[in-house]
Amino acid sequence: MLRRLHPDQPESFAFTPDNLAWAEAQITKYPEGRQASAVIPLLWRAQEQEGWLTRAAMETVAEMLGMAYIRVLEVATFYFMFQLQPVGSVSHFQICGTTSCMICGAEDLISVCREKIAPAPHMLSEDGRFSWEEVECLGACANAPVAQIGKDYFEDLSAESFGEIIDALARGEVPRPGSQTGRFASEPINALTSLDEGGGVAHQANASVSLAEDLGDTIKRIDGGEVPLSTPWQRRPQEPAAAAEDPGWHEPEPRPGEDRAADETGVTEQEATADSAARPDADVDPGEGGTKPQMRDGPREGRADDLKLIKGIGPKLEALCHQLGVYHFDQIASWGAAEVAWMDANLTGFRSRVSRDDWVGQARVLVAGGETDFSVRAKRGDVD
Repeated sequence: MLRRLHPDQPESFAFTPDNLAWAEAQITKYPEGRQASAVIPLLWRAQEQEGWLTRAAMETVAEMLGMAYIRVLEVATFYFMFQLQPVGSVSHFQICGTTSCMICGAEDLISVCREKIAPAPHMLSEDGRFSWEEVECLGACANAPVAQIGKDYFEDLSAESFGEIIDALARGEVPRPGSQTGRFASEPINALTSLDEGGGVAHQANASVSLAEDLGDTIKRIDGGEVPLSTPWQRRPQEPAAAAEDPGWHEPEPRPGEDRAADETGVTEQEATADSAARPDADVDPGEGGTKPQMRDGPREGRADDLKLIKGIGPKLEALCHQLGVYHFDQIASWGAAEVAWMDANLTGFRSRVSRDDWVGQARVLVAGGETDFSVRAKRGDVD
């Protein structure tokens, strides 16, 4: 199936503050140089925010991850979980049509969608609140037929119960997800014959449904405010007492020893640290916000350097640098620790990009008339 971008696209996209904090945290899961691994979760959060995946959102994610836009487009068009056109403002219904669900009545559910929502998949209802599509296996075959509404599963459906769910949503109600016949999980339809907790399940709903209800997170898009942001991958195991005193504490990440080079340059981390200490700017305390670099009102002689020759700077980040007053390599090459700290803190949406990609080191090479591996590839147009 050919998947194209919708012809009507918004001009811009920006993550909300909560979603931006979440997205930046996800990037830290991956090793240096592998930030592109976060493309699927970031695209998913962008879709949760907007309801569908816009071109502007893809471009924003590409900039955040240092990826070529075409690479992000390839991911978005390959996976059918990404909606490339507007969906219902309240709910988008995904009806499983694979074997188990088909045998158990999925075609009846699709008929209900045609009657109550729209005559064809991906069409919006007249009021714009609902849309639907048929999808491949949702992985809940034991409770067929199944529909995914937003991010919630509704199982053991019939045409009647499914119609009632649509009507309830139209009235502004929030129906309970999970089995619609009272099954707790995937036990036999005639009730448990073993592991029945001594005569039947005492819970009203299984753990997944109960958690969603406790968080008020059913039939709604993720907005980043459901639960506090947590980054457990940045912490290491600790004693209970230490955790109680400082839950955010974690041990320093292990670093290479003195006889082991930190990267392909052959320079050890200890040698690099010693060299840094000898530079005049090494003892500058950048403080919490650092020191704002010397900025320009415009480029010299009306012509800016191509900042995109620095790894980590794409078109949007270059435009942001221009807005701040950064136009030339020698400006970047002159920054010390305090200036880098300020830039890292003030590149909205691209925090820590300056230090992460070593803009200063790259700029110094370019100012001296040299080339970096990245700048050579960028000039050839061979940059992912």
